[in-house]
Amino acid sequence: MTRHFHSAIAGKTLRRRVGHRAPPVPERFVPPRLTQDKQVNMSAFHREKVLSVRHWTDSLFSFTATRSSGFRFLNGQFAMIGLEIEGRPLLRAYSMASANHEESLEFFSIKVADGPLTSRLQKIQEGDTILVGRKATGTLIADNLIPGERLLLLSTGTGLAPFASLIKDPDIYERYERIVLVHGCRQVSELAYGEQLVARLRDDDLFGELLADKLVYYPTVTREPFRNRGRITDLITSNRLFDDICQSPLDIATDRIMMCGSPAMLEELRAMFMSRDFAEGNHSEPGHFVIEKAFVER
Repeated sequence: MTRHFHSAIAGKTLRRRVGHRAPPVPERFVPPRLTQDKQVNMSAFHREKVLSVRHWTDSLFSFTATRSSGFRFLNGQFAMIGLEIEGRPLLRAYSMASANHEESLEFFSIKVADGPLTSRLQKIQEGDTILVGRKATGTLIADNLIPGERLLLLSTGTGLAPFASLIKDPDIYERYERIVLVHGCRQVSELAYGEQLVARLRDDDLFGELLADKLVYYPTVTREPFRNRGRITDLITSNRLFDDICQSPLDIATDRIMMCGSPAMLEELRAMFMSRDFAEGNHSEPGHFVIEKAFVER
């Protein structure tokens, strides 16, 4: 079931259908990156119908699906999703790119030609059935961060997905004065999903004003000419990111960070933040930054 809520932001009232908040998930729960087990109880999954599929590049696609009324999640969380193969579930962790107030689900995925799941999933069509685990989890939720003034959302590749959900959450704009969404890719074409997402939100009656006042979108690439070039770690350590967006450098007193992307990027950034005395947060103790590792990156 869903409910309506009212929230005053920037002098206007917001009204949206929003899912009930799910209780915190124990920190110990870490799903496998890939599961195919004949002992898995199929009742642990919702069967959802694919509504649309869009192929952005030879290596990236997104799709939407129906959403069962009983499936609840917090913006930024992920679930195990996949296909039923010969009566058994073939699953992988995917962040919801849709917000919890939306009636359908959306996912953003990489294509892997010989990947056990993604080699099949990239061929889905409208009307096909996918499996969605009934339990959502993940660390990229606002309550896992100490209150701050600026939120940095740092992503590479399909790690953008949880932040696609978060920037559609009115609550995040109430919590932070400024939000900086950074999306790093190798090639310019790989930015298309994020660019169109932000463009749609800027034109939205509800979110347009919020984004204009609070959200900065900073796409960057590493292997082609582009207005923003470089690895996220280098852009932060050199202060180029902050210079480009005309904002103050990194400050532990005001900055809070969420990260999702390649293992190498996550490890580099985690080490950098910890060297500056930023503390990692989790479900039991909020911190200055949080990391999500369980998503389809390769």
